[in-house]
Amino acid sequence: MNGMTTLIDDPYLRIVEPSVAGLDESKLERMKEWLEPWKMTSVIIMRDDAIAWEWHAKGEDSVGPLLSCTKSVLSALIGVAIEDGHIHSIDQPISDYFEGAADSSIQIKHLLTMTSGWDWPDFDKPYKAMKKAPDPIRFVLERSMISEPGNAYLYNSGGSHLLSAILTAATGQSALDYATSRLFRPMGFRQAKWTSHKGINEGGTGLQLFGRDLAKLGLLHLREGDWFGERLIPASWVQESTKRHHRGLLHYEPPIYGAYGYHWWQSPAEHNGAFDCYFAFGHGGQYLLVAPEERLVIVLRKALAGRKEAVKSRNLIFEHIAGALKK
Repeated sequence: MNGMTTLIDDPYLRIVEPSVAGLDESKLERMKEWLEPWKMTSVIIMRDDAIAWEWHAKGEDSVGPLLSCTKSVLSALIGVAIEDGHIHSIDQPISDYFEGAADSSIQIKHLLTMTSGWDWPDFDKPYKAMKKAPDPIRFVLERSMISEPGNAYLYNSGGSHLLSAILTAATGQSALDYATSRLFRPMGFRQAKWTSHKGINEGGTGLQLFGRDLAKLGLLHLREGDWFGERLIPASWVQESTKRHHRGLLHYEPPIYGAYGYHWWQSPAEHNGAFDCYFAFGHGGQYLLVAPEERLVIVLRKALAGRKEAVKSRNLIFEHIAGALKK
């Protein structure tokens, strides 16, 4: 990069020099020494609507799994479906979609905030059994209740899968097809894959995208749902879905998570030591992070090496990248 704003093979993305974006390039270059030892595969840093710094282990961007970052994309799709009139509201009982099988007190918002009240222990442990079940949806619906909906937070990818089933029932399209028509195609995505079970795209994981396309989803949220003049997500949904609705795992150690919104994590500056932000998070340290006051979008992709290894991604963001921001 030569200091000029550069167009790349995407009509919506520009490349600028780090200094133009208010980043200390020397600090970012020194950060490179940690990327391979920490098993990073991609780092993309956007400021405003431009890529200011980018690194890929393979030398170029590639399609990769979002893992649980998929959940935050699903959240956006629920917001779009409500705006389109396919879903009445987040207060709608899920029994409207699973007749005779669900507790009528559980509402869509309880799935979004992971406060359904179902017994779902040990940080998503039942999810493996759910995936092997003859009927994954019934497996979730038949879990025993251990708290009133809306009270206790339990990380639950089963509830995310129900949201995907609700989206399909409401729109008549798979989550992938709906995402393609309402988000991915208008935003010029290069490719998208999404695994499915029994005809329903996995709600908790399974989406695969190019890193730059994932960054564009972050940019769409930074722009509060406006895509260069085209309204793709209601601004009110972006604001509501990314704010804190439950303390979630704010006090988890190591501090790789945060409070919880509608399938987005939320972390205040006093929690992370750098800036207020919200983020999509995938197993082992995959991040799509948005820091609105810093006009910042960060994508981190990492080879899988266990849940505790995610702290390395956290350090990369809140120490190295945050440390390169010029005030």
